[in-house]
Amino acid sequence: MEPGNIENLCILYQSLDFLVVNKHWDIRIDSKMWYEKVTVQSQLKHRFPELADPDTYYGFRFCHQLDFSTSGALCVALSKEAAGRAYKCFKERTVTKAYLALVRGRVTQSCMTITLAIGKNTQEGLTHMMCVQGTEGCENEKPCQTYLTVLQHGLYKGDSVTKVLLQPLTGRTHQLRVHCSALGYPIVGDFTYSFKKDTDPYRMMLHAYYLHIPTDHELIEVTAPDPFQPESDPNWTPTETVQSLSEAMGNLINKALSMESPEMEGKPLKPMEKKRETEEERAVCQQWLAEWPGE
Repeated sequence: MEPGNIENLCILYQSLDFLVVNKHWDIRIDSKMWYEKVTVQSQLKHRFPELADPDTYYGFRFCHQLDFSTSGALCVALSKEAAGRAYKCFKERTVTKAYLALVRGRVTQSCMTITLAIGKNTQEGLTHMMCVQGTEGCENEKPCQTYLTVLQHGLYKGDSVTKVLLQPLTGRTHQLRVHCSALGYPIVGDFTYSFKKDTDPYRMMLHAYYLHIPTDHELIEVTAPDPFQPESDPNWTPTETVQSLSEAMGNLINKALSMESPEMEGKPLKPMEKKRETEEERAVCQQWLAEWPGE
């Protein structure tokens, strides 16, 4: 439960081209604010000064994003070429990600696919938030899918909560947080999507547990240790196991592999891989390219 500091950077995977770190909760990936001294970027520069690229603003190329409050697996490319290979995987939808979360309430369905479209909230005072289609002031809604699997029911400080495995099948900003909140199961400690009500937990209980990036040159497959264990946080007391994490992950990985398999072509799941690049994905790519010097 200790806060992040410049020293406590956990490395999950390292090669000549990539690092995967276990991002601490409540630190930013990078920041231009002088008062934010501890970020993943500053931790990397402290631990690996020789790997920092002076041709980029932050010194490192982050292949994807994690919210400030979210912990877990975060991939860093160590060269322009490696970043391009990772981006290709995200663009072609061959990346698999899975998150662990504690959500408030008892989720009664053992598994479900959430298909609520998500847009930008334009209401005064809420413009930093996303929202589901049908919400007042919601604009530019786009289709989104999240697969949810219930792992355990239990209590957090005496309140009913459910431990879930979440697989985002699309990549909208705040997607998991918005989907859970919209169903009436907000993530424990999510100050923003509880409308500033959930202030008691020491962190938001959302963790990037699994990351699979099959680049042309190497397979990156990493799990970041599950932080939602009674041994780590005695406020969390599981009372019923619906499905083990290992079983749920086995099902998730098998499903992801079947979607990549050539013999699945023409079947209903395959088009998910072929969706057109979104504006957000293009913006990420353009941001990367803007940092890279011309060849």
